[in-house]
Amino acid sequence: MTDHALAVVRAGALTTVQDLGRPGHAHLGVPRSGALDPPAARLVNRLVGNPPEAAVLETTLDGCAVRPRRTVTVAVGGAPCPVTVGGRPAPWGAPVRVPAGVLLDVGSAVSGVRCYVAFDGGVTVEPVLGSRSTDLLSGLGPPPLATGAVLPLGRPGLVHARVDVVPQPAPPRELVLRVTLGPRADWFTSAALDILTTRAYTVSSASNRIGLRTEGPALERAFEGELPSEGMVLGAVQVPPDGRPVVFLADHPTTGGYPVVAVVRESDLAAAAQARPGTPVRFVTAGRRQPRRVP
Repeated sequence: MTDHALAVVRAGALTTVQDLGRPGHAHLGVPRSGALDPPAARLVNRLVGNPPEAAVLETTLDGCAVRPRRTVTVAVGGAPCPVTVGGRPAPWGAPVRVPAGVLLDVGSAVSGVRCYVAFDGGVTVEPVLGSRSTDLLSGLGPPPLATGAVLPLGRPGLVHARVDVVPQPAPPRELVLRVTLGPRADWFTSAALDILTTRAYTVSSASNRIGLRTEGPALERAFEGELPSEGMVLGAVQVPPDGRPVVFLADHPTTGGYPVVAVVRESDLAAAAQARPGTPVRFVTAGRRQPRRVP
């Protein structure tokens, strides 16, 4: 039994291992996956002296609790939450020393959705196609954490950052997503495109790592018909038959048959990862072009 490991005492609603993902495999039908909030994952890694690509834990809403088998330096970031070490309050957003055998408890998010937990040396589960990320859609990577599981840790490398406070963006009270219309904006009426970029939506409770679903006015198609399945990209705004836009996130499928009305700027997607159900959503046109009309 290695000392370079941690035991899962409380898995939480959905806690997964994530790094920066496995881009470049869409031609094989493999999604990018990776942390939904990459800036938060990079920051906690920096705080413990890891390279940006080291694997961390991504929790969902109610956190998790783990017991390391060696003394570790830990940092918790992303959604603000209470942190305790051995039952005593510990800082959020700063490196913390956790002795071997002592319980680290990451509590429920006070705001936002996803917390990121970095350990010096990183979580070193076996990589798949160059990444240690859990992909909920394809099933690649390690399974979501389960109580009693043991995860391997790497050996510490760099000296962790010496900071008192690290500024992190607050979870959004209103999610503003800048979009470029297309490639299938021509499948929708002019009124529908105006609705998309002028009316308010809210985040649906059905959202997950695959996509941020919205509730609000339905987008009317310009004509009836079916699309052949075509390639999908991160941030694609797909419109299923109910007319409510879905923003594709890290675990999105690589192909799909519903029309994509717009694409969200990748830099706006970290905020989407932290938007709770009920959060107002606005789609703002970042660059308008003339839609291509179907003959």
